[in-house]
Amino acid sequence: MKPSVLIVGGGIIGLSCAFEAASRGFAVTVLERDGFGGQASGAAAGMLAPFSENPDGPDAFFRLCLDSLRLYPEWARRVEEASGRRVEFLRTGSLQVALHEADELPLARRMEWQRPFGSFAERLSGEALRKLEPGLTGEAVSALYCPEEGHVHAPKLVEALELACLRAGVRLVAGAGELLRAEADESSGVRVTAAAAGRHAADLAVWCTGAWSGLHGGWLGAPVPVHPIRGQICAYRPLPCDVRHMIFTSQAYWVRKSDGSLVCGASEDVAGFDRSVTEAGIGRLVRWTGKMFPDLRGTEPARRWAGLRPATLDGWPLLGPLASMPGVFLAAGHYRNGILLSPATAAAACDWLEGRVGRTDGRLEPFSPERFSGARSGS
Repeated sequence: MKPSVLIVGGGIIGLSCAFEAASRGFAVTVLERDGFGGQASGAAAGMLAPFSENPDGPDAFFRLCLDSLRLYPEWARRVEEASGRRVEFLRTGSLQVALHEADELPLARRMEWQRPFGSFAERLSGEALRKLEPGLTGEAVSALYCPEEGHVHAPKLVEALELACLRAGVRLVAGAGELLRAEADESSGVRVTAAAAGRHAADLAVWCTGAWSGLHGGWLGAPVPVHPIRGQICAYRPLPCDVRHMIFTSQAYWVRKSDGSLVCGASEDVAGFDRSVTEAGIGRLVRWTGKMFPDLRGTEPARRWAGLRPATLDGWPLLGPLASMPGVFLAAGHYRNGILLSPATAAAACDWLEGRVGRTDGRLEPFSPERFSGARSGS
């Protein structure tokens, strides 16, 4: 009989881990302080773009993101089949736009090192670029076109995962309130107490509390240097122009959803746990939207919102078992890649639950929670 599993946190990572664990035959409970997917998950643009968003080189993080992208088609199919809901997984391709000649050299270098990893990217300019994306500004010198990348509708993915978990027999506990206590030992497993949901116990646990993870280092017995970054986003609807691909610049990105809206993000700042929207944050996105799409110049967004992204000191997630707390796997700090990394994170966590991943596993070693042993939780 497989051990029972407690998932602490009901965002995209927690729900993904719960769905995968239930699919593998575990008895699963998910403990969520508020509503499922209500923080960074539901506010995300849902981009699946490891080639565009990891420009530096083929490090372990890029490889993890690429592995997760390649898991997505089958994983999305499984979620849709289990839930009966569409998650709108669309492989639209992306354009990384160069507005000046000086921007072209980094794009050429990126294309060169990414090609051995299966990238089919190509550089476009002039009439070829205008034909591919007619609404784009004429100031665009060129663009790197990456056909493999795509996106999902993040709120719909969260809803589908929640329903898929319910149908798989997962016990979902929403509105649990603040966590008051957590303890674990090898003989009696993991025990977590929440203000509104009382005490819950299981043999093993996966800790996925997003931007709040940094507050839990005292209970977990190890520093969890995760802090919230406010990401402000806006959306335009209806559109006077057709936007066919995900568009990236150094200042913003744009993603058109199947409902016809154009999502633009993200203005980032450190504001603690404040999710309010500011004129300064949205104003920068509005200016860049007008610059990139002349037909939208002077248009105000139809919707504005913000979410809290869980950032670490080096931008890489914390993935792995905690030596300080037996039976607990930490999956936190995904920053702006939580949607993309959901399949890979769920697979890694559940491989550990099944005893197939040890504490010295090479795939997870670069993301070990212990790499920040000298840092302070939440710093």
